Amino acid sequence: MTDVIGEILPLALGVAISPIPVIAAILMLLSPKAKGTSLGFLVGWVLGIVVAVVLFTLLSSVLPQDGADESQPIAGTIKIVLGVLLLLLAVKQWRSRPTGDEEAALPKWMAAIDTMTAGRALVLGFLLSGLNPKNLLMGAAAGVVIGSAGLSAGQSAGAILVYTAIAASTVAIPVIAYLAASARMAAPLRALHTWLVHNNATVMAVLLLVIGVAVIGKGIGSF
Repeated sequence: MTDVIGEILPLALGVAISPIPVIAAILMLLSPKAKGTSLGFLVGWVLGIVVAVVLFTLLSSVLPQDGADESQPIAGTIKIVLGVLLLLLAVKQWRSRPTGDEEAALPKWMAAIDTMTAGRALVLGFLLSGLNPKNLLMGAAAGVVIGSAGLSAGQSAGAILVYTAIAASTVAIPVIAYLAASARMAAPLRALHTWLVHNNATVMAVLLLVIGVAVIGKGIGSF
Protein backbone atom coordinates (compact mmCIF):
# COMPACT_ATOMS: atom_id res chain seq x y z
CA MET A 1 0.00 0.00 0.00
CA THR A 2 2.92 2.35 0.66
CA ASP A 3 3.85 2.18 -3.04
CA VAL A 4 0.31 3.25 -3.96
CA ILE A 5 0.40 6.14 -1.47
CA GLY A 6 3.73 7.27 -2.91
CA GLU A 7 2.32 7.19 -6.43
CA ILE A 8 -0.86 9.13 -5.67
CA LEU A 9 0.80 11.82 -3.52
CA PRO A 10 1.95 13.94 -6.52
CA LEU A 11 -1.52 13.63 -8.03
CA ALA A 12 -3.16 14.80 -4.80
CA LEU A 13 -0.72 17.72 -4.65
CA GLY A 14 -1.66 18.53 -8.24
CA VAL A 15 -5.26 19.02 -7.14
CA ALA A 16 -4.25 20.82 -3.93
CA ILE A 17 -2.02 23.36 -5.70
CA SER A 18 -4.86 24.70 -7.82
CA PRO A 19 -4.91 28.52 -7.58
CA ILE A 20 -8.43 29.09 -8.94
CA PRO A 21 -10.37 27.24 -6.19
CA VAL A 22 -8.11 28.75 -3.53
CA ILE A 23 -8.78 32.21 -4.97
CA ALA A 24 -12.52 31.43 -4.97
CA ALA A 25 -12.37 30.29 -1.34
CA ILE A 26 -10.49 33.46 -0.34
CA LEU A 27 -13.02 35.68 -2.09
CA MET A 28 -15.82 33.87 -0.26
CA LEU A 29 -14.04 34.36 3.06
CA LEU A 30 -13.83 38.09 2.34
CA SER A 31 -17.48 38.31 1.24
CA PRO A 32 -20.49 39.34 3.39
CA LYS A 33 -21.66 35.70 3.65
CA ALA A 34 -18.21 34.31 4.48
CA LYS A 35 -19.23 31.46 6.80
CA GLY A 36 -22.04 29.92 4.77
CA THR A 37 -20.47 30.20 1.32
CA SER A 38 -16.99 29.07 2.38
CA LEU A 39 -18.29 26.01 4.22
CA GLY A 40 -20.59 25.15 1.31
CA PHE A 41 -17.70 25.51 -1.12
CA LEU A 42 -15.46 23.30 1.04
CA VAL A 43 -18.11 20.55 1.26
CA GLY A 44 -18.61 20.63 -2.51
CA TRP A 45 -14.85 20.63 -3.12
CA VAL A 46 -14.32 17.54 -0.95
CA LEU A 47 -17.35 15.76 -2.41
CA GLY A 48 -16.15 16.31 -5.98
CA ILE A 49 -12.70 14.93 -5.18
CA VAL A 50 -14.15 11.84 -3.51
CA VAL A 51 -16.64 11.10 -6.30
CA ALA A 52 -13.98 11.35 -9.03
CA VAL A 53 -11.36 9.15 -7.37
CA VAL A 54 -13.89 6.56 -6.16
CA LEU A 55 -15.48 6.32 -9.61
CA PHE A 56 -12.17 5.69 -11.38
CA THR A 57 -11.01 3.34 -8.63
CA LEU A 58 -14.11 1.20 -9.15
CA LEU A 59 -13.70 1.28 -12.94
CA SER A 60 -10.01 0.36 -12.72
CA SER A 61 -10.67 -2.49 -10.30
CA VAL A 62 -12.40 -4.44 -13.09
CA LEU A 63 -9.28 -4.38 -15.28
CA PRO A 64 -7.45 -7.73 -15.59
CA GLN A 65 -5.22 -8.13 -12.50
CA ASP A 66 -1.73 -9.50 -13.04
CA GLY A 67 0.85 -10.53 -10.49
CA ALA A 68 2.80 -7.87 -8.65
CA ASP A 69 5.90 -8.48 -10.80
CA GLU A 70 4.06 -8.84 -14.09
CA SER A 71 3.36 -6.16 -16.66
CA GLN A 72 0.05 -4.29 -16.67
CA PRO A 73 -0.27 -3.04 -20.26
CA ILE A 74 -3.86 -1.80 -19.96
CA ALA A 75 -3.24 0.24 -16.82
CA GLY A 76 0.08 1.42 -18.28
CA THR A 77 -1.58 2.62 -21.48
CA ILE A 78 -4.23 4.50 -19.52
CA LYS A 79 -1.54 6.21 -17.43
CA ILE A 80 0.39 7.25 -20.54
CA VAL A 81 -2.72 8.72 -22.14
CA LEU A 82 -3.57 10.61 -18.94
CA GLY A 83 0.02 11.87 -18.72
CA VAL A 84 -0.06 13.17 -22.30
CA LEU A 85 -3.34 14.98 -21.59
CA LEU A 86 -1.76 16.59 -18.53
CA LEU A 87 1.16 17.78 -20.69
CA LEU A 88 -1.28 19.31 -23.17
CA LEU A 89 -2.99 21.14 -20.31
CA ALA A 90 0.44 22.36 -19.15
CA VAL A 91 1.09 23.88 -22.58
CA LYS A 92 -2.33 25.54 -22.56
CA GLN A 93 -1.73 27.01 -19.09
CA TRP A 94 1.72 28.30 -20.05
CA ARG A 95 0.37 30.08 -23.12
CA SER A 96 -2.36 31.75 -21.05
CA ARG A 97 0.01 33.22 -18.45
CA PRO A 98 0.09 37.05 -18.17
CA THR A 99 3.25 38.84 -19.28
CA GLY A 100 4.73 41.96 -17.73
CA ASP A 101 2.08 44.13 -16.07
CA GLU A 102 -0.76 42.41 -17.88
CA GLU A 103 -3.69 41.51 -15.62
CA ALA A 104 -4.45 37.82 -15.31
CA ALA A 105 -7.84 36.78 -16.69
CA LEU A 106 -10.11 35.23 -14.07
CA PRO A 107 -13.41 33.36 -14.57
CA LYS A 108 -16.41 35.67 -14.87
CA TRP A 109 -18.33 33.76 -12.19
CA MET A 110 -15.96 35.14 -9.55
CA ALA A 111 -17.69 38.51 -9.85
CA ALA A 112 -20.86 36.94 -8.40
CA ILE A 113 -19.22 35.48 -5.29
CA ASP A 114 -20.40 38.32 -3.01
CA THR A 115 -24.04 37.41 -3.71
CA MET A 116 -23.56 33.65 -3.80
CA THR A 117 -25.57 31.39 -1.46
CA ALA A 118 -24.18 28.40 0.43
CA GLY A 119 -26.00 26.01 -1.91
CA ARG A 120 -24.55 27.61 -5.04
CA ALA A 121 -21.12 27.62 -3.41
CA LEU A 122 -21.44 23.88 -2.77
CA VAL A 123 -22.32 23.22 -6.42
CA LEU A 124 -19.44 25.42 -7.55
CA GLY A 125 -17.00 23.55 -5.31
CA PHE A 126 -18.19 20.22 -6.69
CA LEU A 127 -17.87 21.36 -10.30
CA LEU A 128 -14.37 22.80 -9.77
CA SER A 129 -13.07 19.65 -8.08
CA GLY A 130 -14.98 16.84 -9.73
CA LEU A 131 -15.60 18.06 -13.28
CA ASN A 132 -12.67 20.42 -13.89
CA PRO A 133 -10.59 18.74 -16.68
CA LYS A 134 -7.28 19.01 -14.81
CA ASN A 135 -8.65 17.70 -11.51
CA LEU A 136 -10.63 15.01 -13.30
CA LEU A 137 -7.42 13.76 -14.96
CA MET A 138 -5.68 13.74 -11.57
CA GLY A 139 -8.58 11.82 -10.04
CA ALA A 140 -8.61 9.40 -12.95
CA ALA A 141 -4.87 8.77 -12.63
CA ALA A 142 -5.17 8.25 -8.87
CA GLY A 143 -8.13 5.93 -9.36
CA VAL A 144 -6.21 3.85 -11.89
CA VAL A 145 -3.30 3.54 -9.46
CA ILE A 146 -5.53 2.50 -6.56
CA GLY A 147 -7.92 0.29 -8.52
CA SER A 148 -5.22 -1.62 -10.40
CA ALA A 149 -3.02 -2.26 -7.35
CA GLY A 150 -5.00 -5.24 -6.08
CA LEU A 151 -5.63 -3.69 -2.66
CA SER A 152 -8.27 -4.82 -0.20
CA ALA A 153 -11.38 -2.70 0.26
CA GLY A 154 -9.99 -1.24 3.49
CA GLN A 155 -6.64 -0.41 1.92
CA SER A 156 -8.32 1.22 -1.07
CA ALA A 157 -10.49 3.30 1.28
CA GLY A 158 -7.37 4.35 3.18
CA ALA A 159 -5.60 5.39 -0.01
CA ILE A 160 -8.67 7.37 -1.14
CA LEU A 161 -8.80 9.06 2.27
CA VAL A 162 -5.14 10.10 2.03
CA TYR A 163 -5.63 11.39 -1.52
CA THR A 164 -8.73 13.36 -0.54
CA ALA A 165 -7.18 14.87 2.59
CA ILE A 166 -4.15 16.17 0.70
CA ALA A 167 -6.10 17.28 -2.38
CA ALA A 168 -8.62 19.24 -0.27
CA SER A 169 -6.10 20.71 2.18
CA THR A 170 -5.39 24.02 0.42
CA VAL A 171 -9.07 24.93 0.42
CA ALA A 172 -9.77 23.47 3.88
CA ILE A 173 -6.88 25.17 5.70
CA PRO A 174 -7.75 28.82 4.87
CA VAL A 175 -11.46 28.20 5.49
CA ILE A 176 -10.86 26.62 8.89
CA ALA A 177 -8.21 29.19 9.84
CA TYR A 178 -10.43 32.12 8.87
CA LEU A 179 -13.43 30.80 10.75
CA ALA A 180 -11.23 30.31 13.81
CA ALA A 181 -9.54 33.74 13.66
CA SER A 182 -11.21 35.91 11.04
CA ALA A 183 -9.72 39.24 12.16
CA ARG A 184 -6.14 38.01 11.95
CA MET A 185 -6.54 36.17 8.64
CA ALA A 186 -8.06 38.95 6.50
CA ALA A 187 -4.78 40.69 5.55
CA PRO A 188 -2.78 37.48 4.82
CA LEU A 189 -5.65 36.18 2.68
CA ARG A 190 -5.73 39.37 0.61
CA ALA A 191 -1.97 39.15 0.04
CA LEU A 192 -2.24 35.48 -0.96
CA HIS A 193 -5.12 36.30 -3.30
CA THR A 194 -3.04 38.94 -5.11
CA TRP A 195 -0.09 36.57 -5.58
CA LEU A 196 -2.24 33.66 -6.78
CA VAL A 197 -4.11 35.80 -9.30
CA HIS A 198 -0.88 36.90 -11.00
CA ASN A 199 0.91 33.52 -10.86
CA ASN A 200 -2.01 31.14 -11.43
CA ALA A 201 -1.16 30.04 -14.98
CA THR A 202 2.59 29.72 -14.37
CA VAL A 203 2.14 27.62 -11.22
CA MET A 204 -0.29 25.28 -12.93
CA ALA A 205 1.81 24.93 -16.10
CA VAL A 206 4.91 23.86 -14.16
CA LEU A 207 2.90 21.56 -11.90
CA LEU A 208 1.09 19.86 -14.78
CA LEU A 209 4.36 19.39 -16.66
CA VAL A 210 6.06 17.66 -13.72
CA ILE A 211 3.08 15.44 -12.89
CA GLY A 212 2.39 14.62 -16.55
CA VAL A 213 5.97 13.40 -17.04
CA ALA A 214 5.76 11.39 -13.81
CA VAL A 215 2.48 9.72 -14.85
CA ILE A 216 3.89 8.85 -18.28
CA GLY A 217 6.97 7.38 -16.60
CA LYS A 218 4.80 5.22 -14.34
CA GLY A 219 2.79 4.12 -17.37
CA ILE A 220 5.92 3.08 -19.26
CA GLY A 221 7.09 1.21 -16.18
CA SER A 222 3.86 -0.83 -16.18
CA PHE A 223 4.79 -2.65 -19.40
